[in-house]
Amino acid sequence: MSSPRHTSRSRLRTLRSHLRTLRSHLRTLRNRLRRTRPRRLRRALAALLVLFLTACAALVVAYRMTEIPDPHPETVSQSTVFVDAEGEYLGRRGPVDRQDIPLKQVPRHVQDAVIAAENRSFRTDSGVAPAAILRAALATVTGGERQGGSTITQQYVKNALLTPEQSLSRKAREALIAVKLDRTRSKDEILEGYFNTVYFGRGAAGVESAARNYFGVGAKDLTVSQGAALASIVNIPSYYERAGADAKVTRTLERRWVWVLDAMAASGAISERERTDARFPAFRFYPPGDTDGGRQYLIDAASAEAADRLGITEDQLARGGYKVHTTFDLGLQDATAELVRDRTPAATKGTRLHTAVVATVPGDGAIRVLYGGSDYAHQPFNDAVDGAVEAGTATEPFAFKGLWPGEPLTDVLKEAAPTPVRLNSAYAAVAAGGTYAAPYTVTKITRAGRTVHTTDPKTRASMDEKQATLITALLHASSASGSALEPVAGKVDAASLPATSHSAGAGSGPGARTVWQNVYSSRLALTVALFAERGGKPARVAGLTGAFPPAEHAALEAGELWQLAGSPGAGAPEAGGWKGAWAGAGAGDVSGDGGGGGSKAGDEARAGDKVSAEDKAAADKETGVNDNAGAEDRSKPGAGAGVEDKEGTDDGVGDDGVEDGAGVTRKVPSVGEKEDGVVP
Repeated sequence: MSSPRHTSRSRLRTLRSHLRTLRSHLRTLRNRLRRTRPRRLRRALAALLVLFLTACAALVVAYRMTEIPDPHPETVSQSTVFVDAEGEYLGRRGPVDRQDIPLKQVPRHVQDAVIAAENRSFRTDSGVAPAAILRAALATVTGGERQGGSTITQQYVKNALLTPEQSLSRKAREALIAVKLDRTRSKDEILEGYFNTVYFGRGAAGVESAARNYFGVGAKDLTVSQGAALASIVNIPSYYERAGADAKVTRTLERRWVWVLDAMAASGAISERERTDARFPAFRFYPPGDTDGGRQYLIDAASAEAADRLGITEDQLARGGYKVHTTFDLGLQDATAELVRDRTPAATKGTRLHTAVVATVPGDGAIRVLYGGSDYAHQPFNDAVDGAVEAGTATEPFAFKGLWPGEPLTDVLKEAAPTPVRLNSAYAAVAAGGTYAAPYTVTKITRAGRTVHTTDPKTRASMDEKQATLITALLHASSASGSALEPVAGKVDAASLPATSHSAGAGSGPGARTVWQNVYSSRLALTVALFAERGGKPARVAGLTGAFPPAEHAALEAGELWQLAGSPGAGAPEAGGWKGAWAGAGAGDVSGDGGGGGSKAGDEARAGDKVSAEDKAAADKETGVNDNAGAEDRSKPGAGAGVEDKEGTDDGVGDDGVEDGAGVTRKVPSVGEKEDGVVP
């Protein structure tokens, strides 16, 4: 038997033998690779050459087979049409306003401005510019000024000669046509076609229409500053078309305008003196499409929602030839606009009363009425969709002990200043027995007679049906008794109750800041919001509503709107009752009364009687659903418990009516707040 030492030595000798054998094999392999290296390199180079020649041959064949198509009518002149729920024409968006002009009528500085903004190598490139694509990608990564990766030639091909289909094959064909176009036509011919087809926003396709719609001049009369502005707009026309009407958009465009002028000066297109003398131009206001009253508010909301549902931009929607079927009742919308205009007094000492109206279908979410302003030309901001109005006591019915609303209703109720659309969705959920429905404005989208999108209502249970019934019963009980919200004995079927109304707001008496009036039945949920502003800052609504205090004004207005809607619910006011209240009101201005208000004032209004000071004081004493305002506030005319004023009348509001930090604010929705339809 061998010793352990002998065994270890034997294993070591074996290992050394294996290593020597391995080294020998490696030397042999290395020598063989050295001998065959030239042959392998030749084979690799031959393979690469074959691939290169094959690719070149394929490109040559593809190039020769590619024909330059005639301008496509759909991509040149189509617009998108919007219709209401009954198919009645609402308005349009799209590049249909176009007049062709020869390039010689486009000033050279306008040509140079567009080249500086879109494709600085246009005069020398071959129709495609890989460097431009890399430059655009770099700008995107580094956060620099946004640049297009396509040349002007490619943009012209895409806009006028091909369909807007997004695919690799179309992109490859676009590049081939661009190269062929560049080789067969002059740069001036290509630039002329581009200037006559590119979309500038405001419904203007082509530089001639754009010059008229933005500045009121022909293209040949455009100045250096105006030409640079139009060149800047081409980048995102649906956004920049609001220049001159929206301060934020105007500032953003001005920064890009400076960038374009700097590029023109650096290239020698304009002199240093011309650059120094350039001043940002004034814009002519021209809302895109038809400007019939407040319909542009509706088109704005439907356009944004339709583009989102199709997964495209609003620019692509506008020139895509779509037909957007909306949820709006155009007859009721126009009647609402007329009624609000007739009932709203003129601005007092620079303080303007705002009224927002929203009407939706409970359990569905379809928006029938969306009144967000009286003059789109001077206020493109939609108060109903984007105006954040102080809630005050408007959410109190949902806070009663024993109620547990679920998502997304709880998110709405947590907001101190919800938009009218958002608050309306909460009351609509109660009207639908606890079913929350996301508000939406688009029912169907068609193209060339083919349906490309159909909207299904997005609903979910946000509270138990018994809880919704309890809220409705509480509101009816408090309206009948003039007391605060109290539990109601017995079981009440909400469907058997008449239309339910709730008056609320923020502030009371002379300090009333906002007023909400919500009316609902199982068929319709209506919200009226009153707020005021002076010089862009929140102000009190007290004293701005003419012969009636704000709460009564809102209740009367909601009553008339309910009648215009056909009184969709049992127990609706008698015909002519609300109008009688308006007709019976004196010419005097009941200033200083406002804020809260319950159903007593509404009962008097329905009777058509003229409200005397004593009757009004008695009514105000009985109004409201919340008793938190205190006895001192309730003793004041119009300061019903329906509106809570935690600060009393000394709420920091000066004699000029401007209130700091309360009332209405402008709300820009975040991505997280966006629902299935409207962005509330």
